[in-house]
Amino acid sequence: MAHTPTTPRGHSDTALAAAGGLVVFAAVMLLIAGVLGIFRGIMGIAEDEVFVHTPNYVFQFDLTTWGWLHLIFGIIAVVVGAALFKAPLWGRIAGIVIASLVILVNFLSLPYYPFWAIVSIALSGFVIWALCIISPEDMR
Repeated sequence: MAHTPTTPRGHSDTALAAAGGLVVFAAVMLLIAGVLGIFRGIMGIAEDEVFVHTPNYVFQFDLTTWGWLHLIFGIIAVVVGAALFKAPLWGRIAGIVIASLVILVNFLSLPYYPFWAIVSIALSGFVIWALCIISPEDMR
């Protein structure tokens, strides 16, 4: 049987590399979702014609309001995504929280731009998965 080198905590080097790779994956996905959110926010604030106007939608806000929400959460997502490259615990927690909020905002604005909302929801779901799958001990 081949010997796998282990760290002082008993984790293999492969497990540590995989954990680090998932955090980098989550950081990149959160950066992408954040940049998409910033662009979507700018489009909403400018009241661009690419958005669908759905009558009688329960969560109907002014398009400018949705634009500001997406812009704010996009900027926060980019900042947290950049912080995840150093993989601090607060960054992982903030990443999960902001990705959850991005999912919520995109779900509520789904009728305005369905395809983009679904893409952002999927990206944020991958971020949550990647940040939750690793344990804090794997990051030490």
